[in-house]
Amino acid sequence: MEMKPLTRAVLGLICLLVGIWLVAPTIVVAPMSFNGVKSLAFPPRGFSWQWYENFVTSPDWSSSFFNSLKIACLVAILATVLGTLAAFGLDRMRARPANLIRMLLLTPMVVPGVVLAIGIYAVYLDARLVGTLTGFVLAHTILALPFVLIAVSANLEVFDKRLETAAASLGAGALTTFRTVTLPLIAPGMLSGLLFAFATSFDEIIVSLFITNPYLRTLPVQIFASITRDADPTVAAVGTILLCVTTVLIGGGMLLLGRERRGRS
Repeated sequence: MEMKPLTRAVLGLICLLVGIWLVAPTIVVAPMSFNGVKSLAFPPRGFSWQWYENFVTSPDWSSSFFNSLKIACLVAILATVLGTLAAFGLDRMRARPANLIRMLLLTPMVVPGVVLAIGIYAVYLDARLVGTLTGFVLAHTILALPFVLIAVSANLEVFDKRLETAAASLGAGALTTFRTVTLPLIAPGMLSGLLFAFATSFDEIIVSLFITNPYLRTLPVQIFASITRDADPTVAAVGTILLCVTTVLIGGGMLLLGRERRGRS
């Protein structure tokens, strides 16, 4: 049933208003980053690039940014590999055991962050992983893996397993079938999971606060420390940079997925 022009216009207007309502608080951060005085007041007074310069030149901000970038890249790779293998294995298991294991793997999404952070911190104290790169990567991978599992599992749900049977009938082994048939078809889900894993790690704050130390601090922890210590507009500059980078990453991923789907059709 085709919608009337008036109904379509009203729905479009509602969607536009909801989008503006969701994006407005984020956009407000951008003009605050150019404030001429050391204040997070809005509207800003004056115009200055000094807070962007402070982000680049300050050792605390630059080191925390690169720490987050390094950890997020490692977590994205590790979570994508483990999540893809887990999704593939669960797809081949019987329903009841697979559902139980899937529920366990998705637990980090539903458990309160503080509870999970306390548990990780208690384990890390004995293992001496507090404040280490390995500790951050393992903790963030636990949080990011469910997103990869969900994304790849969604692709496997619509995956035609007869293609694997056809490849096997032509003499392809299990590894060759997975590499040449299954992997290319679930690549969109893997890419989506990779982006979500990267974003989850880069934005993680609760667990990071528990396992950080003065020598290895991530960007969200540095932002939290800056807000609680003083009203430094560098926070707004960092937020604006992250907004632009996230938009480019998500937009690029959507373009790649769109091109791949058009190529298949």
